[in-house]
Amino acid sequence: MTEFRPEIRHEAFEVLGATRPGPWLVTCDHATNRVPEWLGGTLGIAAEDMARHIAYDVGARGLAIALGEALDSPVICSDFSRLVIDPNRGEDDPTLVMKLYDGTIIPANRHVGPAEVEDRLARLYRPYHAALAQQAEGRAILAIHSFTPCLKGRPPRPWHIGVLHSPEDERLSRALITELQTVRDWCVGDNEPYSGHLPGDAIDRHALQAGRHNTLIEVRNDLIVTAEQQQDWARRLAPVLTAALAAVTG
Repeated sequence: MTEFRPEIRHEAFEVLGATRPGPWLVTCDHATNRVPEWLGGTLGIAAEDMARHIAYDVGARGLAIALGEALDSPVICSDFSRLVIDPNRGEDDPTLVMKLYDGTIIPANRHVGPAEVEDRLARLYRPYHAALAQQAEGRAILAIHSFTPCLKGRPPRPWHIGVLHSPEDERLSRALITELQTVRDWCVGDNEPYSGHLPGDAIDRHALQAGRHNTLIEVRNDLIVTAEQQQDWARRLAPVLTAALAAVTG
C-alpha cells in the first residue's frame, strides 16, 4: 500500500520517505489545490474549477508517492495550488501568479500587487524550493506532472505519457524515451504535449544549474484518477526509470 504519512510537514510542502536510500528525488510541484486560510481559503472561483487541472495536477501526487515507494526514494510534494503561486516558474516569470487560465478568470489574482506576491513567495514558494534543494543532494530529479486530455478550444491530446526535457541536458530523458518506446500500449510524447522547460523553473533551478540528472514526466490525468491507476502506472514506470538511469550512469 502507498504510504501517505509525511515525515516532514510544512505549510508549503510535505516530504515522504525522507530516509529512503534510492537514487531519485521524486518531485510533484502541483500536488494539491489547497488555498491557505490566510488567503481566505479560496481564490473566488467555482469548486468545479478548483477541481480541474488549472488548480493542480490531477492524480500527480498519488503517482509521485507510489513511484517513491517503488523506487525506494524520497518524495517532495507542494501543498498549495498553482493558482496561488506556481512553484514551477521563475520568480520573475509573468505567469508566476495566473490571472486567467484555460478560460477561467482568477478573481483573487486580478489585482494582486508586488507586496502580496512577495508574501506568497516568502510563505510558500521559497520554503518549498529550499526543502527541494536540501532533499536533492546526491540524487537524480524525477519531476511528476499530469496534463488534461484537452484544453478548451484545442485539439485532443493523444499521448498517454510525455517526457519533457531541455536541450541543456537531455541525457536521462532521451534514455527514458527509448525505454518507454518498448511499452507497446503507451503513446509516448517527446516534449509533448508542450516542449522543454522554462528559465527558472524547478528543473532548471535544481537540476540543470546543479548538473544533476533529471527528467520530467507528464501523464494524461484521466489515466491516473484513482489510487489503483496511480499504483499501476508506478509499478510499470519504475523498472523503465531504473533502466534509463542505469543507461546514463553506467
